[in-house]
Amino acid sequence: MADFLTPQQEDFSKWYNEIVQKADLADYSPVRGSMVIKPYGYTLWERIRDELDLRFKETGHVNAYFPLLIPMSFLEKETEHVEGFSPELAVVTHGGGAELEEPLVVRPTSETIIGHMYAKWIQSYRDLPVLINQWANVVRWEMRTRLFLRTTEFLWQEGHTAHATQQEAVEETLRMLDVYTDFAVKEAAIPVIQGRKSESEKFAGAIASYTIEAMMKDGKALQSGTSHFLGQNFARAFDIQFLDENNEKQYAWTTSWGVSTRMVGAVVMCHGDDQGLVLPPHLAPIQVVIVPIWRKDAERAAVIEAAQKIKTQLKGIVRAELDQREGLSPGWKFNDWEMRGVPLRIEIGPRDVANQSVMVARRDIPGREGKVQIAMAELTACLPALLESVQAAIYARALAFRDSHIIDVTTYGELKEAVETGFARAWWAGGTADEAAIKEECKATVRCIPTDQPGGSGACVYTGKPAAEVAIFGRSY
Repeated sequence: MADFLTPQQEDFSKWYNEIVQKADLADYSPVRGSMVIKPYGYTLWERIRDELDLRFKETGHVNAYFPLLIPMSFLEKETEHVEGFSPELAVVTHGGGAELEEPLVVRPTSETIIGHMYAKWIQSYRDLPVLINQWANVVRWEMRTRLFLRTTEFLWQEGHTAHATQQEAVEETLRMLDVYTDFAVKEAAIPVIQGRKSESEKFAGAIASYTIEAMMKDGKALQSGTSHFLGQNFARAFDIQFLDENNEKQYAWTTSWGVSTRMVGAVVMCHGDDQGLVLPPHLAPIQVVIVPIWRKDAERAAVIEAAQKIKTQLKGIVRAELDQREGLSPGWKFNDWEMRGVPLRIEIGPRDVANQSVMVARRDIPGREGKVQIAMAELTACLPALLESVQAAIYARALAFRDSHIIDVTTYGELKEAVETGFARAWWAGGTADEAAIKEECKATVRCIPTDQPGGSGACVYTGKPAAEVAIFGRSY
């Protein structure tokens, strides 16, 4: 099965498209640019969703739901916002067999409808802060699509908060960026760079946008989560005002932040290999697969019974699956589960039953080196620790790859060469026009101005002007 995957080095894009379908994550829908998320892919998304949702609730946020359809006039209230999204809008003009009085936009994001509701709900400083998140779908009309990475409709969460002061809103924006970083590192095993977006790359209508940027195995960047400080822009557009402690009217300060099903693509491209997915155990829908092996019918009953006993033994300790499919060879099953990225595989045959031990194979270490013999009685104690070892190893490998593909450059020529294979890190004092010129010439953008700065100053890699900040440049998805 794995033989049919195009090698990453040969054609990374083709490898990605193949693996998403062969690993049963998603398929193309009959609607151009949309996808069907299959059960295995959706379970992976549920793991992402649940881990993030837990973190949101731990930081005081609650979930709600807002309408899919938004009056066109709402988007037009915030000029920069509507200009930023107008090329991507899907608009409903007819409903119930008649033309609508006002066109309705299928939400590309919900700042406007939520701003309208916040204006009704917020009257006093006592009503603040409002900390709401929603899990929803959005539509952005894409011309060039790729499963999970860029589709017309996708799933995500969008947090929207309102605060009494600028300081509180800024703190919230950065707090949620830290939440995303914590999730990416600890659960997805993806090393990310925190930073601020450039003016040309920030969210339409925001004062400042912050991002976590990850490097995929082809050296390209994937924006994996964003958090936006909206200032009072949307509060003024939607009249979100409150009486402060001095009984004076003030506009609220708002934020928004989101992570989408693009994170599934990030997990695939950051860890996968030529045999298929390599899933971090914390997110893997199935952490351990048990594959029974026998040659003679007389051996079958004892092997299956032992395998079922192991599955029962592991219940509530790890997410385990017993592969009892008939008519398929053990080798075929091994390849199939490797394609699906299951972190650990238990192989159990007649000799293992007799010895009361099994062979456990790690997905992240191919061949004999990744196999270890474990007594059946010790599986419940050993497997959780072994899964944590796999989780740590996957992260360490991704971190080493990323760091070896970030190059410090001092000239524009060096920058152009560096973004061919990874990221360039350089002093930056350019403007929007300079960034546009770089993008036109070498298809790279400022991915972010990292939160962690070296200090000091240098000469801008493009303009030569004095620069006080270092930026990360890269090509992206």
